[in-house]
Amino acid sequence: MSSTEDDESVAVTRSEEELHIDVRDTSPGTVGLRKRIEHEPAHERVDVAEEHAEIERLPPFPDDDGKVVTLDDGSISVPVFEEQLVVEKRRVLKERVVVRKSTTTAERSVEADLAREVVEVDADPEVADRVHLEGPEARGPEGR
Repeated sequence: MSSTEDDESVAVTRSEEELHIDVRDTSPGTVGLRKRIEHEPAHERVDVAEEHAEIERLPPFPDDDGKVVTLDDGSISVPVFEEQLVVEKRRVLKERVVVRKSTTTAERSVEADLAREVVEVDADPEVADRVHLEGPEARGPEGR
């Protein structure tokens, strides 16, 4: 095909869709933990000691020094002891609850209809022998 300054050319663009697959993290749901307090009665038996005062008249001991604590009014004070129950409640760590998550990978098939433009050249029979197509998808009037 010879070219002169009178030749005219026309260009047509062709496009086609391509499939691009990407992976994105999504959160389909959550796992939650909730604590609640349960109460259960506790019953235990405990021995408690009490002191009682007994008064007894005795002769002095051989090594008794005779020191007595006497109050201002002349009476003697003798301490009397008793045990008192002290109940203490405290929080004690009993266990730790661990939630682990894992990721699995599965292959899935993806199907889609992809559209692409195809350029077809229609030439009148009188000029069909003067049309020259280039490229892998060139289809002219004789290719249909």
